[in-house]
Amino acid sequence: MSKIIATAAIRGANKLVAQAEEMLEKAIAEKGKDFVFEFPDTAFHLPMIYAMTGFAVKTLGDMKVALGFAKELQHSEPEAEVWRPYLGEALDSGMATLFAEEIILAIRYIYGLEPCTDPETGYVYNGFISDTIQRNLGIQLVDGTMPGFAAIIGAAPTDDIAVSIVREIQEKNILTFLSGQHNGDSVTKQLLRKGVELGWDSRIVPLGPDTEHTLYALDWAIRASLIFGGKKPGDFKEHLKYQKDRVFAFAIVLGDLDDIKWTTGAGAINMGFPAIADTDVPVIHPTGVCTYEEVEKEFDHSKIAQKAIELRGLKIIVEKPPIPVAFGPAFEGERIRKEDTFIEFGGQRTPAFEWVKMVELDEIPEDNKVIIVGDNWQELYEKGGKLPLGMVVEVAGRKMQKDFESVIERKIHSNVNEAQGVWHMGQRDINWIRISTNAKKEGFTLEHLGIIQAAVIHNRFRSIVDKVQVKLYINEADVNKALGEARAAYKERDHRLGSLTDEAVETFYSCLLCQSFAPAHVCVITPERLGLCGAYNWLDGKAAYEIDPTGGNQPITKGESLDTRYGRYSGVDEYLKKASGGAVETLNLYTIMENPMTSCGCFECIVAIIPEANGVMIVNRGFPGMTPIGMKFSTLAGTVGGGAQTPGFMGIGVNFVASKKFLFGDGGIKRIVWMPQSLKERLKEEFQKLAEEQGVPGLLDKIADETICEDSEKLLEHLSNVGHPALAMDPML
Repeated sequence: MSKIIATAAIRGANKLVAQAEEMLEKAIAEKGKDFVFEFPDTAFHLPMIYAMTGFAVKTLGDMKVALGFAKELQHSEPEAEVWRPYLGEALDSGMATLFAEEIILAIRYIYGLEPCTDPETGYVYNGFISDTIQRNLGIQLVDGTMPGFAAIIGAAPTDDIAVSIVREIQEKNILTFLSGQHNGDSVTKQLLRKGVELGWDSRIVPLGPDTEHTLYALDWAIRASLIFGGKKPGDFKEHLKYQKDRVFAFAIVLGDLDDIKWTTGAGAINMGFPAIADTDVPVIHPTGVCTYEEVEKEFDHSKIAQKAIELRGLKIIVEKPPIPVAFGPAFEGERIRKEDTFIEFGGQRTPAFEWVKMVELDEIPEDNKVIIVGDNWQELYEKGGKLPLGMVVEVAGRKMQKDFESVIERKIHSNVNEAQGVWHMGQRDINWIRISTNAKKEGFTLEHLGIIQAAVIHNRFRSIVDKVQVKLYINEADVNKALGEARAAYKERDHRLGSLTDEAVETFYSCLLCQSFAPAHVCVITPERLGLCGAYNWLDGKAAYEIDPTGGNQPITKGESLDTRYGRYSGVDEYLKKASGGAVETLNLYTIMENPMTSCGCFECIVAIIPEANGVMIVNRGFPGMTPIGMKFSTLAGTVGGGAQTPGFMGIGVNFVASKKFLFGDGGIKRIVWMPQSLKERLKEEFQKLAEEQGVPGLLDKIADETICEDSEKLLEHLSNVGHPALAMDPML
């Protein structure tokens, strides 16, 4: 390793450890060694220290112990005359740096200095990244829609160059974290000056103004091996290997490097994350710690993003429809305000709907054709404002099935949203589309809405769709006429799909996508039990298998029913043993008490037993409060994920709560005694319908929430007062 880099890394680490010690001594003197601290919404304490050492930092006194770990990794600077391999010392110093930075940022949180606010712009940085965000993005990380993340540190030579680099990364669907500065400027400020939307919705997340804030991105990365990988705290070799092999991250450093940048970079290299700079830095080409080179340089800013991607070994293929604006999942969260809107359709303002309709091959004479019904559509579009819109997407294919209509139709939402400057909400006849003034200036027309559908459907459903034709109706009379046909199709489809039960099919489907993060996890999806991430139901699994027979969704022959009540099947057990590598041998689909389904970490909700209430509680991701079992979602999730079977606890998708098979073996929905008010409201309509069918029409009102209690004692009092049925049921234990 370069002596220059090693010296800078060692010098920077020693500086940060000394800074952390000074800040810590001051904090202990003012607040006491027993002062309790935790980063917002995490079950993993100070995540880097916890993962690497197994030591849970809960107090300022614990931080002093943890700082001792950093001191053990410190080294003296290399002597001028003596040459030796500097790699070990530099990597040790890098890890010491990450420990010290984590303590420094924790103390800053204690004093209310994090998240930072930029004094010039008033922009509030993100700060620490919560477990909730980690799990929200989990499915995107494992299914490849978000192939990795980039940490950009410093500032580009110009604002336009900064925008160009970030846009290229964004178009490749890579999450971007921003930190650090150069000569008082930063990429965050440069993007703000150019009016670029920042935040999780746009996948451009400014963490803080200093290099040390890069630690938040590394904390986010290390939790992937804790949450999804099931790696044990303290098993540092397994954590670092997991980061190198499964977490695809890299750094781009813009502007001169100082000791802090070098030593933070050394910490990242420990995790297999390489760095590329736009200045004349020493390079490190030997492989081993990283997949390829550790440190590289590229002076041409038009090439630096692509070179960084290649350096990390990412293989990215982005299929872009022939439209005049950028396209990709990174734009899905983009918001278009009213004042930025050129034209909009639906949203209760005008009649609108979208409908995917299966037709015969000969009914589509010209593939990819977009037909706009209405001779004056160009004139109306050019005026802007509000217009009716009926979107009928006709698909045909030799392997196409009626059941796949709804699967393709649900993708219209993301298909439209992935176009920069175009926004979509809702589905069926409650949809709403906006096209921004900027997109209009770029040349985006009404026809491009159809072009997007044809191109993306062909790409994503190429194994089942041979032809696509899109009809766009813009005159109100035409829209209303076609809407009547669409509503009849919706009704017929709902009736057909509603009759699907676990007993009515011979095949279930697996979802193995999360094995890229949680190798032992196997999600079993049935007609009455969707995937625990909420993103895949039985029809999705069926369609995905037709599209890619070797992909992550595989058919499972049910086999013989071994336990009707608990939902155990011989074919499922056989598949589990094979797909989990022997880690899971049997599964009961309808109980949490005995061999429940494994959880990867992407789950929308957690079901947990409350023994004293003879029932269960359900808490959803994003609920920040305390629950009656004395744990918040983030803490509880830390014990459930990682591909383990945990009797009494299970991750689920939200809609499974309103299924007839929800805890069927344990007594069903009558076992639910507590869930957050927001979840009750979200499930209200379907839940009440199911409760009436099961003879407990007032059950939802008897279920406690956070406005009633957050502890088991008050919960029992409430359940007794309202006569909750769980109290009279057979014991769960």
